[in-house]
Amino acid sequence: MKQFRLAMFCLTMCSFLGIASADDKLPVDFHPTIDAYNGWRLSVQAYSFNRFTFFEAIDKAASLGLDWIEAYPDQKLSLNHPEAQMIHTMPASLRQEVKDKLKDAGIRLVNYGVVDLPNDEQKCREVFDFAKDMGIETIVSEPEESTLELVDRLCQEYKIQVAIHNHPQPSRYWNPDKVLAAIKGRSKWIGADADVGHWMRSGIQPLAGLQKLKGRIISLHFKDLNEFGKKEAHDVVWGTGVGNVPAILKELHQQKFQGVFSIEYEHNWENSLPEIRQCVAYFNRQAGALNPSGWQDLFANDLSDAVIMVPNTWSFPEGVLTRLGGSYIYTQKEYGDFILDLEYKLTPNANSGVFIRIGDLKNVVDTGIEVQIHETSDGGARGQNGAIYDCLSPKSMPGKKAGEWNHYTITCKANKIYVVLNGEQIIDMDLNQWTEAHKNPDGTRNKFNTAYKDMPRSGHIGLQDHGQPIWFRNLKIKSL
Repeated sequence: MKQFRLAMFCLTMCSFLGIASADDKLPVDFHPTIDAYNGWRLSVQAYSFNRFTFFEAIDKAASLGLDWIEAYPDQKLSLNHPEAQMIHTMPASLRQEVKDKLKDAGIRLVNYGVVDLPNDEQKCREVFDFAKDMGIETIVSEPEESTLELVDRLCQEYKIQVAIHNHPQPSRYWNPDKVLAAIKGRSKWIGADADVGHWMRSGIQPLAGLQKLKGRIISLHFKDLNEFGKKEAHDVVWGTGVGNVPAILKELHQQKFQGVFSIEYEHNWENSLPEIRQCVAYFNRQAGALNPSGWQDLFANDLSDAVIMVPNTWSFPEGVLTRLGGSYIYTQKEYGDFILDLEYKLTPNANSGVFIRIGDLKNVVDTGIEVQIHETSDGGARGQNGAIYDCLSPKSMPGKKAGEWNHYTITCKANKIYVVLNGEQIIDMDLNQWTEAHKNPDGTRNKFNTAYKDMPRSGHIGLQDHGQPIWFRNLKIKSL
């Protein structure tokens, strides 16, 4: 986890400072984060799914295309452990199960709270030890002011932040002035967890609260509400309520805020996912326009930017690109050097592929490079799941069984192609080594009429219809 964070920090800073990454410094051995704003991370507070287990909340976060989650104490852990809770006092064995689940889903646990930090060093250390073990960056709490000296000392010792949360009036920190008074003179490790929705319920305009806390905001519980100044106000899709979300985001951008937005959607509890999905899309559009990271959707939700040779052969309901049968699907846009990140799910024995740099949509096989998708490992020589089809077998085959989501990251940079599948780098290919048509560097034959060193270095991206059901989601691309 430390190596991952260091790599991501270096990459983010290089991007922020305008420093180009050298080819051999590209992060090609793990799945990147795909946040739309360069420096902001969009998370979901698991409390949004408090009618479900924490493991189910992780799956929902993954389905939304998020890389981050904030846990809260006492949520039921999983269907396999119905009596266990997601809490800092859980035994080491359950902690490991949580880590494994997060890794498998490609989700990072970034915050934990709202959790009590009492004026008791041993009990506080239990929370900090848990946060350190789980890789949590920020503990969200509402500690009594008499506890803050202890909390600040532990923050500096553990190098873990504490963000003071504001529940609605009459809670301890409902007014940002109370937060400012509490953190005055404290180290940079203590700041605010600004819940803009609770401010609205308490009659405080979010812009005013953010301006008062400028420079001390660590994270946010983000909401948009249907009414202002009423405790019974409820969440609505961002941009449709009274919160003035564009102005809030612009203010944080002007403040040069760098941190976490946790979606806390407290409405329509049993079926909030479609509304939260709309919040994510709205945030990505608004935030991405302020300081774009470069990550974009591969296809529009209505597929208006796709090339589909046979109409009505693909659909895109609720963010899942679904094959209906009868045609490949391609991007209208052409890409040269890029990172493509996506997930796919197959049925038993199903076959498909991701085609990259297609030069001619009428001759895809000979002008495009296929990264193989295959549900089983018996796809023949250089036809296994993850292979560069008929040219290079994968180093390993970490594909999941039918019905489970797999995660691909495909990086193309000049003559190099890298593929990461479910957290393992499986392809490191130099196209320049394929110097002859119908021949691989090891002397084996392939089917292609063009030497791969002469294949187009820019072209369309396509998803194959091989006759079996397949689904894709969270298709994101970043040009290099």
